[in-house]
Amino acid sequence: MNHDLDSLNDLVDDAQLYLRPVHFNDGPFADPKKSRAIAGGLAWFAAVQLIIRQNSVRTHSAVLDFEACGAMLATLSDRLRTRAEMLWQALLMPRQPLRLNNRIVPMGKPQVMGILNLTPDSFSGDGLASDPQTAIGAAYSMSAHGAAIVDIGAESTRPGAKPVWEGDEIARLTPVLEGLAQSGELAISLDTRKASVMKLGLSHGVHMTNDVSALTYDSESLSAIAASNACIVLMHSAGDPQTMQDAPHYHDALLDIFDYLEARIAACVAAGIDKSRILLDPGIGFGKTLRHNLDLINGIGIFHGLGCPIVLGVSRKKMIGALSREETVDERLAGGLALGLHGVAQGVQILRTHDVAETVQAIKVWIGLRDAALTPPVDIH
Repeated sequence: MNHDLDSLNDLVDDAQLYLRPVHFNDGPFADPKKSRAIAGGLAWFAAVQLIIRQNSVRTHSAVLDFEACGAMLATLSDRLRTRAEMLWQALLMPRQPLRLNNRIVPMGKPQVMGILNLTPDSFSGDGLASDPQTAIGAAYSMSAHGAAIVDIGAESTRPGAKPVWEGDEIARLTPVLEGLAQSGELAISLDTRKASVMKLGLSHGVHMTNDVSALTYDSESLSAIAASNACIVLMHSAGDPQTMQDAPHYHDALLDIFDYLEARIAACVAAGIDKSRILLDPGIGFGKTLRHNLDLINGIGIFHGLGCPIVLGVSRKKMIGALSREETVDERLAGGLALGLHGVAQGVQILRTHDVAETVQAIKVWIGLRDAALTPPVDIH
């Protein structure tokens, strides 16, 4: 791979260009021209990694400050320069607030999405499939502890999980959604990949769907969301849950998943879904090895170039144990917080978690540090 970008004149017509924000810092005080806020948020960066790949292989890569990047882009073909300008504008453009039920969720600071499982085989052991009233209480508790959104699911799609008949999924969800719809107070997301379940949620006032298949599993799901005003989380997942962890392979996990999500955004927009309603999730642990997951989390800032808020789900994931002492699910809180804050420091807008109170506390402390860092120090004479 060429790191000095001297051979850009040799690029083939289908060369692909990417911009990844790097050199994260405390803000613009040293030189306002040399630091920018990611997506109008609290994370700041001072350089970009410019990546070129051809035939699925990275051929060029260099870390450039903004001035050097501008000079380099001026030497590119019109097509690549236009793409670079689009990615640059997307990196900086503030994300619009999410309008969910009676709540407006700002994207200028990190938010928490609580996970509410209505599955008897929940990997985290908190499935509430047989107790709707307890599930409803849990949703309100998450909101009271600071969750901006509660994500409710009634089918496990984790690696190794078996499919759930949509009738069973609907039966688990209906009493909970009916109970929550009575007040309309909470911002509810529905974690499902089936159009019939999406329509059930929409009929009960749900204004966000979280689809692990990025609206590819059910042929009717794209039109179901397009016909609504709901937000949609497009997640990357490689293959069927029962086989996705059987030797997953990518040419380049970070860039392959970037390309996949970019294509899914285009499909959604073509179907009539406004881009302001789209969020993205790289799908940590869904058809990925440990190294794939690490590459995605370390490079997650690159997805800001797609112009949509980013959702990161690392709560209690197996990779935490793999990096530590093979801790069980209920012993992975600290690792999940560490991974989540690493994403937040790169501008991730939403952390999806089982551990709402702890994650909210961690984010509030991080925000406090950022607020102080972004406030010019007072001169003492």
